[in-house]
Amino acid sequence: MAVSVNEERLFQKFIKLAEIPSPSLKERELADYLISLLEGFGFSVEEDETAAKIGGTTGNLLARLPGDERYQSLFFCCHMDTVVPADGVKVIFEDGVFRSQGDTVLGGDDKAGIAALLELLEMIKEQDQPHGMLEILLTVGEERGLLGSKNFDYKKLEADFGYILDSSGSPGAIIIAAPAQNILNITVKGKSAHAGFEPELGVNAIRLASEVISRLPLGRIDEETTSNIGIIEGGKATNIIPDSVFIQGETRSLQREKLDDITSRIVKEFEQIKEIPGADCEIKVRLEYPEYWLDPEQHVIEFAAKAMERAGLKPRLEPTGGGSDANIFNAAGVQAANLSIGMQKAHTTEECLDSRDLVSVVQILWEMILLSTEGMQP
Repeated sequence: MAVSVNEERLFQKFIKLAEIPSPSLKERELADYLISLLEGFGFSVEEDETAAKIGGTTGNLLARLPGDERYQSLFFCCHMDTVVPADGVKVIFEDGVFRSQGDTVLGGDDKAGIAALLELLEMIKEQDQPHGMLEILLTVGEERGLLGSKNFDYKKLEADFGYILDSSGSPGAIIIAAPAQNILNITVKGKSAHAGFEPELGVNAIRLASEVISRLPLGRIDEETTSNIGIIEGGKATNIIPDSVFIQGETRSLQREKLDDITSRIVKEFEQIKEIPGADCEIKVRLEYPEYWLDPEQHVIEFAAKAMERAGLKPRLEPTGGGSDANIFNAAGVQAANLSIGMQKAHTTEECLDSRDLVSVVQILWEMILLSTEGMQP
């Protein structure tokens, strides 16, 4: 017998979640709310020590619900934090679409995933649906560079495999490849002087940096590789030749060789500044997260595709240009795939979520629970 999603309950839950402020490193209020709900469903909930490590208010939450050992165990992961502006979110639900009032993000990234999981748990409880052991990992600081997942102890996970619910686009996408990312922190140094009395004695760090940036390969390098300069900070006053400027950029690629190549090209351009009298340049490159590739024949992919088909959707195996907790899971040897959950225009005040997509996510999750009891083994 088909089981219907309680749409009114689902929608109200999403609105409730979205209107609880949880900017990165300040997820405490949302975490306490979710702990209460999860314990009400019979989960044990453990909070780790990540808060102290990253300077936040909250650690990662690992919730576990015992199940029938004959069935496959699953985990699901969402992040609790959102980008800013996130204070005073008021959700507008009109024509079947969730939006903010336009002065904040909506928070569907990633509260759409959390809302879908909570509705799944309501359905399991109402239907007394058999299931294997279930784990839900709620991470913190994801929007600050996957901080929560980087500090999680993966030996604590007991489930066979699982899914991160955190990709944009209509439901049905299974992310089989995601890029590695390098962060470049660059300080260009010049020499200060009075801009009106003796500018000839100065070396303008902003000008030097600008000249290099104008030569850089930026934007889309190829279909697998991108680069960007995102932050420039420098200067003290208009009457002072600036002696220092800070630049932060990034490079990404699905292929590590390409990542290394584009990063090296940018570094070499900036290093030319060292040849200019009175100038210098310091460059630090940090791997923010590694790439991952999943075989379409891996169980974690086939299982999700089957559940999507049963939910009436056509599975789409796609690469992405963004990183997620899935990058860290797979680097730790945990079989995990990121799934699309309907959010659109994430990280902007125009972010929106179609309610039909939110319902579809719940239907996919429900089919996963059913499928886990039907003998589709890893």
